[in-house]
Amino acid sequence: MVKKQKYVSLLALGLGVSTILAACGGNGDTADSSATGSNAAEGTEDNFTIAMVTDVGGVDDKSFNQSAWEGLVAWGEENDKEKGIDGYDYIQSNADSEFVTNLNTAVNSNFDLVFGIGYKLKSAMQDVATQNPDTMFAIIDDVIEGENTVSVSFKDNEAAFLAGVAAAKTTKTNQLGFIGGQESVVIDRFEAGFIAGAQSVNPDIDVKVEYVGSFGDAAGGKSKAAAMYASGIDVIYQAAGDSGNGVFSEAKDIVKADPSKEIWVIGVDRDQTEEGLLTLDDGTERNLTLTSTLKGVGTAAKDIATLTMNGEFPAGEVLNFGLAEEGVDLTEGQLSEEALTAVNDAKAQILDGTLVVPEAPEN
Repeated sequence: MVKKQKYVSLLALGLGVSTILAACGGNGDTADSSATGSNAAEGTEDNFTIAMVTDVGGVDDKSFNQSAWEGLVAWGEENDKEKGIDGYDYIQSNADSEFVTNLNTAVNSNFDLVFGIGYKLKSAMQDVATQNPDTMFAIIDDVIEGENTVSVSFKDNEAAFLAGVAAAKTTKTNQLGFIGGQESVVIDRFEAGFIAGAQSVNPDIDVKVEYVGSFGDAAGGKSKAAAMYASGIDVIYQAAGDSGNGVFSEAKDIVKADPSKEIWVIGVDRDQTEEGLLTLDDGTERNLTLTSTLKGVGTAAKDIATLTMNGEFPAGEVLNFGLAEEGVDLTEGQLSEEALTAVNDAKAQILDGTLVVPEAPEN
């Protein structure tokens, strides 16, 4: 049994990690090899060290993994730490089969705190954490157990509901799309919230759901998006990690070929405005990012790092963040005034408890 579950912020959990990732370091081809060797850290502020093991998709996926890494980069800058064995580092996973190896590499390198980014690392993290009680572990997007663990979850369905409202208020075809990476309890929350939000505006709206089958397949995401846009869908919400970059790519290709097309992408996990920027052949600029759901992954990682460094590791706890805890939200993006008003009304209803957002699709 998990010992505790908290719905409170850590230090001051928000979504405003302003540090720009200056150098992601990885290109998605190989695991970062700098996390090796030995370190005599005892967990004090001067020699406290952190490693982050990514899910597939890479630390520069412009989404989930990158958000977490940005949080650790910000933590490093605040504490005069450098990337590497004596400060903070990441080990990139290019396949699920690498999770255990990468986690053990972090442990054997004597990092004090090891983050696992993504629900897919759950089983590997639980095993490695149980076998290494002197190392502290933090998982994002799932729950593991033990006094040397902390688990962080987000109410993604609440932010996705707002995205559904925004999409329904924007579409001109009454046809929306949802593209997920891999089916799971976590992505269920995105799908369920988005559909519920859209149907709260128009019960008859059509929402088509597709899954790429991977969080690291941009070509697959592009193919799914091409079929959706061709069918008349004009707004797609993607919750697919690096696969979601293919959705942006397809939308930009379509509009560049035919600027009369009015299609949109909804970003995920971080503000993906930049991914929607497009310069047309005549030099005019368009932005195809309608809005983005925000998830305070980086801020949570940064705050847990600071707490742990200060001897306040939240041992055995499950931390769950939603709109009320400022752990998720929606950007203003390119939304119309009507859409913004509807989004704010829905947000107020979620916050006061009159609207409860489903966590799983009905079927």
